[in-house]
Amino acid sequence: MNLNQVTIYTDKPLETVEFYQKLGLELIVDSRPRYARLLCPNGDSTLSVHTSDEQISVSNIVLYFECEDLDAKFSELKNKGLNFEQDPTDQTWLWREAYLSDPNGNRICLFHGGENRKNPPWRVK
Repeated sequence: MNLNQVTIYTDKPLETVEFYQKLGLELIVDSRPRYARLLCPNGDSTLSVHTSDEQISVSNIVLYFECEDLDAKFSELKNKGLNFEQDPTDQTWLWREAYLSDPNGNRICLFHGGENRKNPPWRVK
């Protein structure tokens, strides 16, 4: 099984697409304001943005995007005007993480886990 996509329902489709383009995702379907799909720069996963007429509630889901050079990506995005809630920080679980939120309030974690992403020292054998 492979994760195909995550869909964000929003009443801010233009701002949401622009935000994820700044993160580096490529717009591959553009039917805005109703729908858009963006491709992650590495791998095959996509992110869809879909307009919703229903009231949007903030979820407790965090979207994680791995960056080979997190500190360089952090600096690049700060220069593009994105505001971070947490600067890159080394975590006890051996990942380096930085946090920000998209225009809908969804929490975004940019991280570098390297080998520890799938194979931490405590991995079940």
